[in-house]
Amino acid sequence: MQIVTERAAEMQEPLLTIKPPGLWSPFALREVWSYRDLLWALAVRDVKLRYRQTALGVVWVVLQPLLAAGIMSFVFGVIANLPSDGLPYFLLSYIGMLGWQAFSGTLTKASQCIVGNSHLVSKVYFPRLILPLSTVLSTLLDFVVGFALLLGLMGIYGIRPQASLLLLPVLLVLLITLAAGLGLWVSALMVTYRDLQYVIPYFTQLLFYASPVALTLSAVPEKLQIFFLLNPLTGLLEAFRWAIVGRGTISGIAIAYSVGVTVLSFILGAFVFKRMERTFADVI
Repeated sequence: MQIVTERAAEMQEPLLTIKPPGLWSPFALREVWSYRDLLWALAVRDVKLRYRQTALGVVWVVLQPLLAAGIMSFVFGVIANLPSDGLPYFLLSYIGMLGWQAFSGTLTKASQCIVGNSHLVSKVYFPRLILPLSTVLSTLLDFVVGFALLLGLMGIYGIRPQASLLLLPVLLVLLITLAAGLGLWVSALMVTYRDLQYVIPYFTQLLFYASPVALTLSAVPEKLQIFFLLNPLTGLLEAFRWAIVGRGTISGIAIAYSVGVTVLSFILGAFVFKRMERTFADVI
């Protein structure tokens, strides 16, 4: 009799309790953690698809920034003869490209993740936040490969890593967080407004020239630096380069501004993403 009563009590316990969303529901990391296997599977799939049926494979990870750094060092370093804070211009450009690709790669992949996985969104339930988060793994893999080459270049130029290198993981996380925050906005809006898939490439291209990727802040006229610093990537990329080689000038105010914009964009992006998430399956 007691066994029957216990079984009856167990059967009456709810398997799932549905509650109204709270203030911090966009950051329901416990639910994301419960789907960690799916997060890892999507991340691995993204990495495999990038290099499937390519002759050079992972070589593209270092070939692209190398070619871009070579062109920019010729244009800005040789033709324009811009200052480089005592660094070889090729190395300066490559470091800038390394930070820029961590940002732009995350933004591009995160902004297209919902539309690109429409077959999953419309048929299977899972925390949609997993899709933009799964793009981070390929970004980190690209960065590790590119950073290994950077260490080789620093050895060739006779530049030793500084103690400031310990701050590099923090700055890398900030760059990826800023890109992920913007990606959450765009991915949610792209479900309804597909025009954004054509706008984002032009936006990132314009942002590239408005960021200190192939030039330093000291190369910008002083009266124009205030407009250059309005770009939150300016403080992060300048600090990113300083953390690697220990050279250049960084502004605490610029970094604080960049960190504030990064945190704010990610929080607002998560709220917008969560608010529009319930309509993804219907609209997509």
